[in-house]
Amino acid sequence: MKKRFRRFKVSWPWYAFILFGIPLVMMLGISILPGALASFQGFPPGFPAKYIIYFVIVFFGGGPLGEEIGWRGFALPRMQARYGALRATLLLGVLWTFWHLPHFLTTAQRGGPGSSLSLLYVNLPIFLLLVMSIAVIMTWVFNHTKGSLFIAMLLHTSINTFSLILALFSAPIVTRTDLPVAIGLGILAIAILIFTGGKLGYQTDKEQIQPTIGNNKFTS
Repeated sequence: MKKRFRRFKVSWPWYAFILFGIPLVMMLGISILPGALASFQGFPPGFPAKYIIYFVIVFFGGGPLGEEIGWRGFALPRMQARYGALRATLLLGVLWTFWHLPHFLTTAQRGGPGSSLSLLYVNLPIFLLLVMSIAVIMTWVFNHTKGSLFIAMLLHTSINTFSLILALFSAPIVTRTDLPVAIGLGILAIAILIFTGGKLGYQTDKEQIQPTIGNNKFTS
């Protein structure tokens, strides 16, 4: 697992995709929703620096470092070898979703004092779609970056850090649900599934089953 964490040398398009492409895809989700873009309040002074600092904080102190060791570092390589890429990804996505279930009791998922069960009826299904979409994207990237745990953490961080941009919109559909992000990443996940035929870049030969070996080209 240490070798996968130290695997930084992947093709530059993957870094561009993670650092710039992912935020643009999530912005696409916002642009689709009526009235969402119109609620944009503008970038405050010093926002780029704040974004970079928050990115580093999220990487080391947020979910990516703690979660990805388990989800992509341990579980995904073993589940893919047993179930194949798509089934493993969908199963992992369900587990990943309900692992976050306690968050719906806190402000992390707009819960806490004064919230009602309607939070689960509306936001949990949206969150499920969001996490399943992220899982598909994660598997695709993981399989094309030699099983790089570092890249998986970087992708996770890029998605989480986008919350700073979401906070710049005042529309309730942006501030009270995960729908904008779920739409953007959902479109990308569907495109990946179609483009790869559901294989997500995974090969069943002996070399690919070993999680430390693979293809790092920006392909399907």
